[in-house]
Amino acid sequence: MQIQSTSQNGVAVLTLDGDVLGGPDGSALHDALAEARGDGPLKAVVDLSGVRFMNSSGLGMLVGALTSARNTGGDLRLSAVAERVLAILQVTQLDGVFQRFDSVDAAVASFKD
Repeated sequence: MQIQSTSQNGVAVLTLDGDVLGGPDGSALHDALAEARGDGPLKAVVDLSGVRFMNSSGLGMLVGALTSARNTGGDLRLSAVAERVLAILQVTQLDGVFQRFDSVDAAVASFKD
């Protein structure tokens, strides 16, 4: 998995590409989020448009990232969730835990509300 980190209107945008399998990928995501957070609450969007497959460890990695963001007074939102990944979120009943958006722009804009 590759992670590209950018910022859009004060929101960290982490674009994941490839299979999300946890393990070393979890450490990489954690480090990217820590860097993006800085000293304030973390506002982040995880763009899943390039994710083809996610296993339970990868899902756990996202749950950990969401928990970390919320513990700092921030939030983490998902964008462009593919049907295959959405099915995993639904089976695990996490589709109601994560806020999901069709695009990065929509997810970033949701932080203004």
